[in-house]
Amino acid sequence: MLLLAFDTATPAVTVALHDGTRVLSARTRVDARRHGELLVPGIVAVLDEAGRSRADLTDIAVGVGPGPYTGLRVGLMTARALGDALGVPVHGVCTLDALAYGAARTGPFVAATDARRKEVYWARYADARTRTEGPSVNRAADIAASVAQLPAIGAGAALYPESFASVHEPDHVDAAALAALAAERLAHGGELLPPEPLYLRRPDAKVPANYKPVTPR
Repeated sequence: MLLLAFDTATPAVTVALHDGTRVLSARTRVDARRHGELLVPGIVAVLDEAGRSRADLTDIAVGVGPGPYTGLRVGLMTARALGDALGVPVHGVCTLDALAYGAARTGPFVAATDARRKEVYWARYADARTRTEGPSVNRAADIAASVAQLPAIGAGAALYPESFASVHEPDHVDAAALAALAAERLAHGGELLPPEPLYLRRPDAKVPANYKPVTPR
């Protein structure tokens, strides 16, 4: 196996290469406005660092969100295009699952990323591998009553620490964790998702009210 994994559902543009046993190389840049500029160079860099080429890849794993529309689309479209060009399968992984896996916590906790609009994308976990609720999108204050006694990870929790018992790292998903989780699930027949976006709500951009087309019919 040679699995390429990446995620663009958070401000982190993160890429890793996994051989089925260990992570061979990884790179992460946090820049919410440059997903499109940073992803492909990151892919090239991890392949070069490991001394591998795209032709060596057997699988691709991509974070499917939840996340903002624009950033998430960059990762998914790149994964689909690369998978199609190379003729290799493309697997989806919930971004919150990869965040939780990377935290390696043993007891119940919450993973939360920033959803903007004073909201968070969140899910509850029994441990690093087991999601028990979510993913969902809500105002942090609205879920505080149900998660107030639980520790939390992720940049979404860090924005609203009053809603959680305590807040811990990591802030963003790491493709090394996403790759390890995907490789583990592939090896043991675990659930992987189609490479389809998990938006949970409509995009921020909307067609203006009373919009009138200017092209002739």
